[in-house]
Amino acid sequence: MPEIKIAALYKFVDLESHEALREPLLAFCRSRSIFGSLLLAREGINGTVAGSPEAIGELLEYLRSDERFAELDAKFSYAARNPFKRMKVRLKKEIVSLGVAAADPRRRVGTYIAPEDWNALVSDPDVVLVDTRNDYEVAFGRFQGAVDPGTRSFREFAEWVRQAKELEEKPRVAMYCTGGIRCEKATALLLSEGFEEVYHLKGGILNYLEKMPEAESLWSGSCFVFDERIAVDHDLAPTWGRDAPRDAFEILPSDVVDTATGSGNR
Repeated sequence: MPEIKIAALYKFVDLESHEALREPLLAFCRSRSIFGSLLLAREGINGTVAGSPEAIGELLEYLRSDERFAELDAKFSYAARNPFKRMKVRLKKEIVSLGVAAADPRRRVGTYIAPEDWNALVSDPDVVLVDTRNDYEVAFGRFQGAVDPGTRSFREFAEWVRQAKELEEKPRVAMYCTGGIRCEKATALLLSEGFEEVYHLKGGILNYLEKMPEAESLWSGSCFVFDERIAVDHDLAPTWGRDAPRDAFEILPSDVVDTATGSGNR
């Protein structure tokens, strides 16, 4: 079977006419047998798609031909089969739901940290490291020493920030997520709340696993993804759920279980 290329992509950018992009984008993907899910909102684009390497290359070229997406961020991995069953392009209020208008990455974000510089930053005793993902994602894997807010959805993160004692203990905050989008919006949130030194892992865990040799890595476990692969290992290879902690599956929300088993879409 031909190898499937998977692209996790996003871009915060002003899209006043995002509704008009939906049908052409959906038709482009379907004509090339690209499956997955893309979200469009006034604040940009976000999603994960999978198809042949040629098809994914054509999609990125198509998107980047629009100057608003010229610097579209994308991370890649591969699988023996497509982890999605259909293609969806959805219109949303936010491409990642936080529900705080002041947290606008199009206006202001924290400092991006390259994977090569991440270990040094999070080893600094003046830095508190925060995982911006959900509790069931953290159960699959995490960076050593990271604070787990225990949220069930990203919309709960703002309330956690306003009450978190951990954020009062050290002057600098570093955050991470799967592909970079949630931690980018999280830095916008913290800056709006008055925090001054805020950092986030550029490209998220996926970029770190790609760039950082496992022998030098501070990552433990696997990285949960919202499709049939369930998670990826340090080589970004699909685990299909192998070696995942039993309690990680026990706390998965029902809609996420449907997505991971192929009976639904996120």
